[in-house]
Parts: sequence; C-alpha cells; structure tokens
Amino acid sequence: MESTTFGNVPNTFGNPSNNDGVLNKTTAGAHAAVNTVAEAADGAARKAKPAIDQVAAMAHQAVEKAAASAAPAADWLGEKSADLNATQKKLVADTSAYVAANPLMSVGLAVLAGFLISRMMRS
Repeated sequence: MESTTFGNVPNTFGNPSNNDGVLNKTTAGAHAAVNTVAEAADGAARKAKPAIDQVAAMAHQAVEKAAASAAPAADWLGEKSADLNATQKKLVADTSAYVAANPLMSVGLAVLAGFLISRMMRS
C-alpha cells in the first residue's frame, strides 16, 4: 500500500508503524506499574491483618467485659423496678381508699395543698 499525506499527518493505513511499538511498550509499562502497586497493597494487607485481628479480639473482649458488668446492674434495676411498681400500686390503692372513706377531708386537704403551692410559686 502506499502512504499518502494529508496536511502534515501521514496516512499509514495497513502499514505497521512505530506507533504500535510505542503503544505496546506503554501498555506493558502500565501493566507492570499496576502489578507493582497490587503486590505492594497485598503485602501491606498481609502485614496489617495480624494487627487488625488483634484489635478485633481486644474489642470483642471489651464488649464481653462490659456485658458481664452490665448484667448484674440490669438484674438489680429489674428487681427494683418491680419493687417500685408494687409500692406505687399500694400507694394509689391506699389513697383511693382514704379518699373514699373521708371525702370532705380529702377535698379540704387538696384545697389547702393547692393554696400553699400557689403561694410558693408566687414568691
């Protein structure tokens, strides 16, 4: 085939040129660079894995210790909650019984308490 030029650019359709060699060298260099970076990343990951595993194990132990410490506190709160709930129910039942037995005295005490509270709020 013959080579023709258009302006300053030669037309080399079908002719092997020096551009193919440059392209192959550039591609090979890029592949080598990628392989080097990948190998470095793999090496870093291999070196970091034991440290990461150690940190994960320490975190797991810390969570287990916290859970072991919190369990008795949660049990204690559960017990106290039940006691408080029972005390509240008894107080409401006793108050209801007193109000039912002494309605006028209950109203008088409520009015007095309201008056005292309003005086304290104004001061």
